[in-house]
Amino acid sequence: MTLDTDTHIKLRQAEGETDLDTLRDLILAVGLSSERGAITATLDGSTYWIAELDGVPAGCIGLEHGKGASLIRSATVLPHARRQGLGRALATSALTQATLRGDQAVYLFSSDAGPFWEQFGFTQVPPETVAAALPDTPQVRSGECRGWLKDEVGWVRSLTVPSWQGGA
Repeated sequence: MTLDTDTHIKLRQAEGETDLDTLRDLILAVGLSSERGAITATLDGSTYWIAELDGVPAGCIGLEHGKGASLIRSATVLPHARRQGLGRALATSALTQATLRGDQAVYLFSSDAGPFWEQFGFTQVPPETVAAALPDTPQVRSGECRGWLKDEVGWVRSLTVPSWQGGA
């Protein structure tokens, strides 16, 4: 799909059960999960954004919040909406939110999107590093319970805390 001058892109923060259903639909549509009941997306202790293309949900991203760090998860854009800046906009929103929260670092798991995340300053780390930094997040707990964590690739990006929040 090619953007024309009439295409409208909107990012909005997810709220409520209807938006959780939309997130689950997006996650299933791109194959991040094959089972709706296995999706651990929650608005409790997390922030999610939905990207809409002409009023239709086309992507999402979430941050699961820990102490001094957050975990990016469920970053996805539907195939027809890719290469239009939605992924970059979603990632930038999540990183901005994490910085404003005062997080020292942002982590994520990704076996196949490393080049995308490297352009945002992420570097590869063992999955155990991610799990140790954010042990109480739903995605880490799910990975440990279901046994998929050991097969993942971890990523981290250190954040600079704005000086008005007490950082350097």
